[in-house]
Amino acid sequence: MKVLVTGAAGFIGSNLAASLLARGDEVVGLDNFNDYYDPAQKRANEARLRAYPHFTMREMDLRDEAAVRALCAQERFDAVAHLAAMAGVRYSIERAPLYVDVNVRGTVNVLEAMRLAGTPHIVCASTSSVYGKTTRLPFREDDPLGKPLAPYPATKIAGELLGYTYHNLFGITFTALRFFSVYGPSGRPDMMPYIITDSIVHDRVFKLYNAGEMHRDWTYVGDIVDGIIAALDRPLGYERINLGRGHPVRMRDFVTMIESLVGKPARMETPPAPPSEPPITYADISKARRLLGYEPQVSVAEGLAKFWAWYQQAGG
Repeated sequence: MKVLVTGAAGFIGSNLAASLLARGDEVVGLDNFNDYYDPAQKRANEARLRAYPHFTMREMDLRDEAAVRALCAQERFDAVAHLAAMAGVRYSIERAPLYVDVNVRGTVNVLEAMRLAGTPHIVCASTSSVYGKTTRLPFREDDPLGKPLAPYPATKIAGELLGYTYHNLFGITFTALRFFSVYGPSGRPDMMPYIITDSIVHDRVFKLYNAGEMHRDWTYVGDIVDGIIAALDRPLGYERINLGRGHPVRMRDFVTMIESLVGKPARMETPPAPPSEPPITYADISKARRLLGYEPQVSVAEGLAKFWAWYQQAGG
């Protein structure tokens, strides 16, 4: 299978591309190497992928409509894994125009390029934050949306809706995968596992909202990648599917696990959570099990140990 992976130099994208290449697929990566976090980490991810003979990286911006169309027309992909986006709930709060430009316009550019090139199938990264402060636990895909707490999830809801439009009008199969609190090797430095670990290592204070009395459904990146590949292999028409672990972890307990790995106590401030932060994320993964054969394998303790090993090797 020939797959376009957008955001291939990023955290999830680089892990996905490596797994696809390892099983024998041909992968073309697309990334603009922006400076949302240190591009050197993305270049290191790219370097690891270049060791595979069937990998090519194309450096371009999703907002370049002509370039994205030309790429899809030239390469004739069997499927697209669309992971590129401006990420981060908190960072999006005062940057709505940027997030709409990249996440909505960029997604339309990918869908339109697929339509013109005849590419039949896309798997698109969405997020657990589309659910907002729902009181229904665990979060189910049939929950009504429409009350996102920040621009980032609002743009991801828009992407899901656009996917339905292109499925309805042009027959493109579209699977939106709602990721829940992904962590693991090559993790982004703006995400909590990295922030907590790096702060403990370097004796810095970090913020733990509500004194750690919040819960997150931490999901190891390898399990997420398995779910993405299953979705690439199974065109389902139009679907929205949770990819989580289905076992929320109290944030104070999450910090304690990292303290144990690093061997030092954390230094924390514990302010109230801002309005962009839901008190819990909790995935119902029964649909993923049924449609994708998805079954997360890595416990949070095991996954954090893998992350800690990568962090040390990367020179954190």
